[in-house]
Amino acid sequence: MNRFAFRLTSMLAGVLFGLGMVISGMADPAKVLGFLDVAGVWDPSLMFVMGGALAVFMPAYFLLIKPQQKPLYAEQFNLAKSQTIDRRLVSGAVIFGLGWGIAGICPGPVVSSLALGNSGAWVFFACMMAGLGATNLLICIANRKQHHTQTA
Repeated sequence: MNRFAFRLTSMLAGVLFGLGMVISGMADPAKVLGFLDVAGVWDPSLMFVMGGALAVFMPAYFLLIKPQQKPLYAEQFNLAKSQTIDRRLVSGAVIFGLGWGIAGICPGPVVSSLALGNSGAWVFFACMMAGLGATNLLICIANRKQHHTQTA
């Protein structure tokens, strides 16, 4: 794998993503909350951001990515192994939605918000990292317990 090309491509994609988040307003919690407030003063503008992203991504995916046998900078595609809608998926989606709805910040755009000096974004990001760490720790503990009960 060409690590330089992978890092350069990742950096370019990250810069484009960050610019898109800031320019579109998705890094602004008030804008996001306005979009989520479908029962109040709904702001549908972010729907156009998502639609525009899909309009660019879908042709690129079907014409450039899907026909490939393997990624440019890896040995294989890393696709989800499970396609089952289970309790873990639903509970994770609910928790994610609660966090997004309460704060008005989505994990991707919060990284863009950090560059804007938004103190709320820094608090959210720190708490998000703590939540990710705690979740990974709990999953590791549960997997060890499951492994011990299977081998005992």
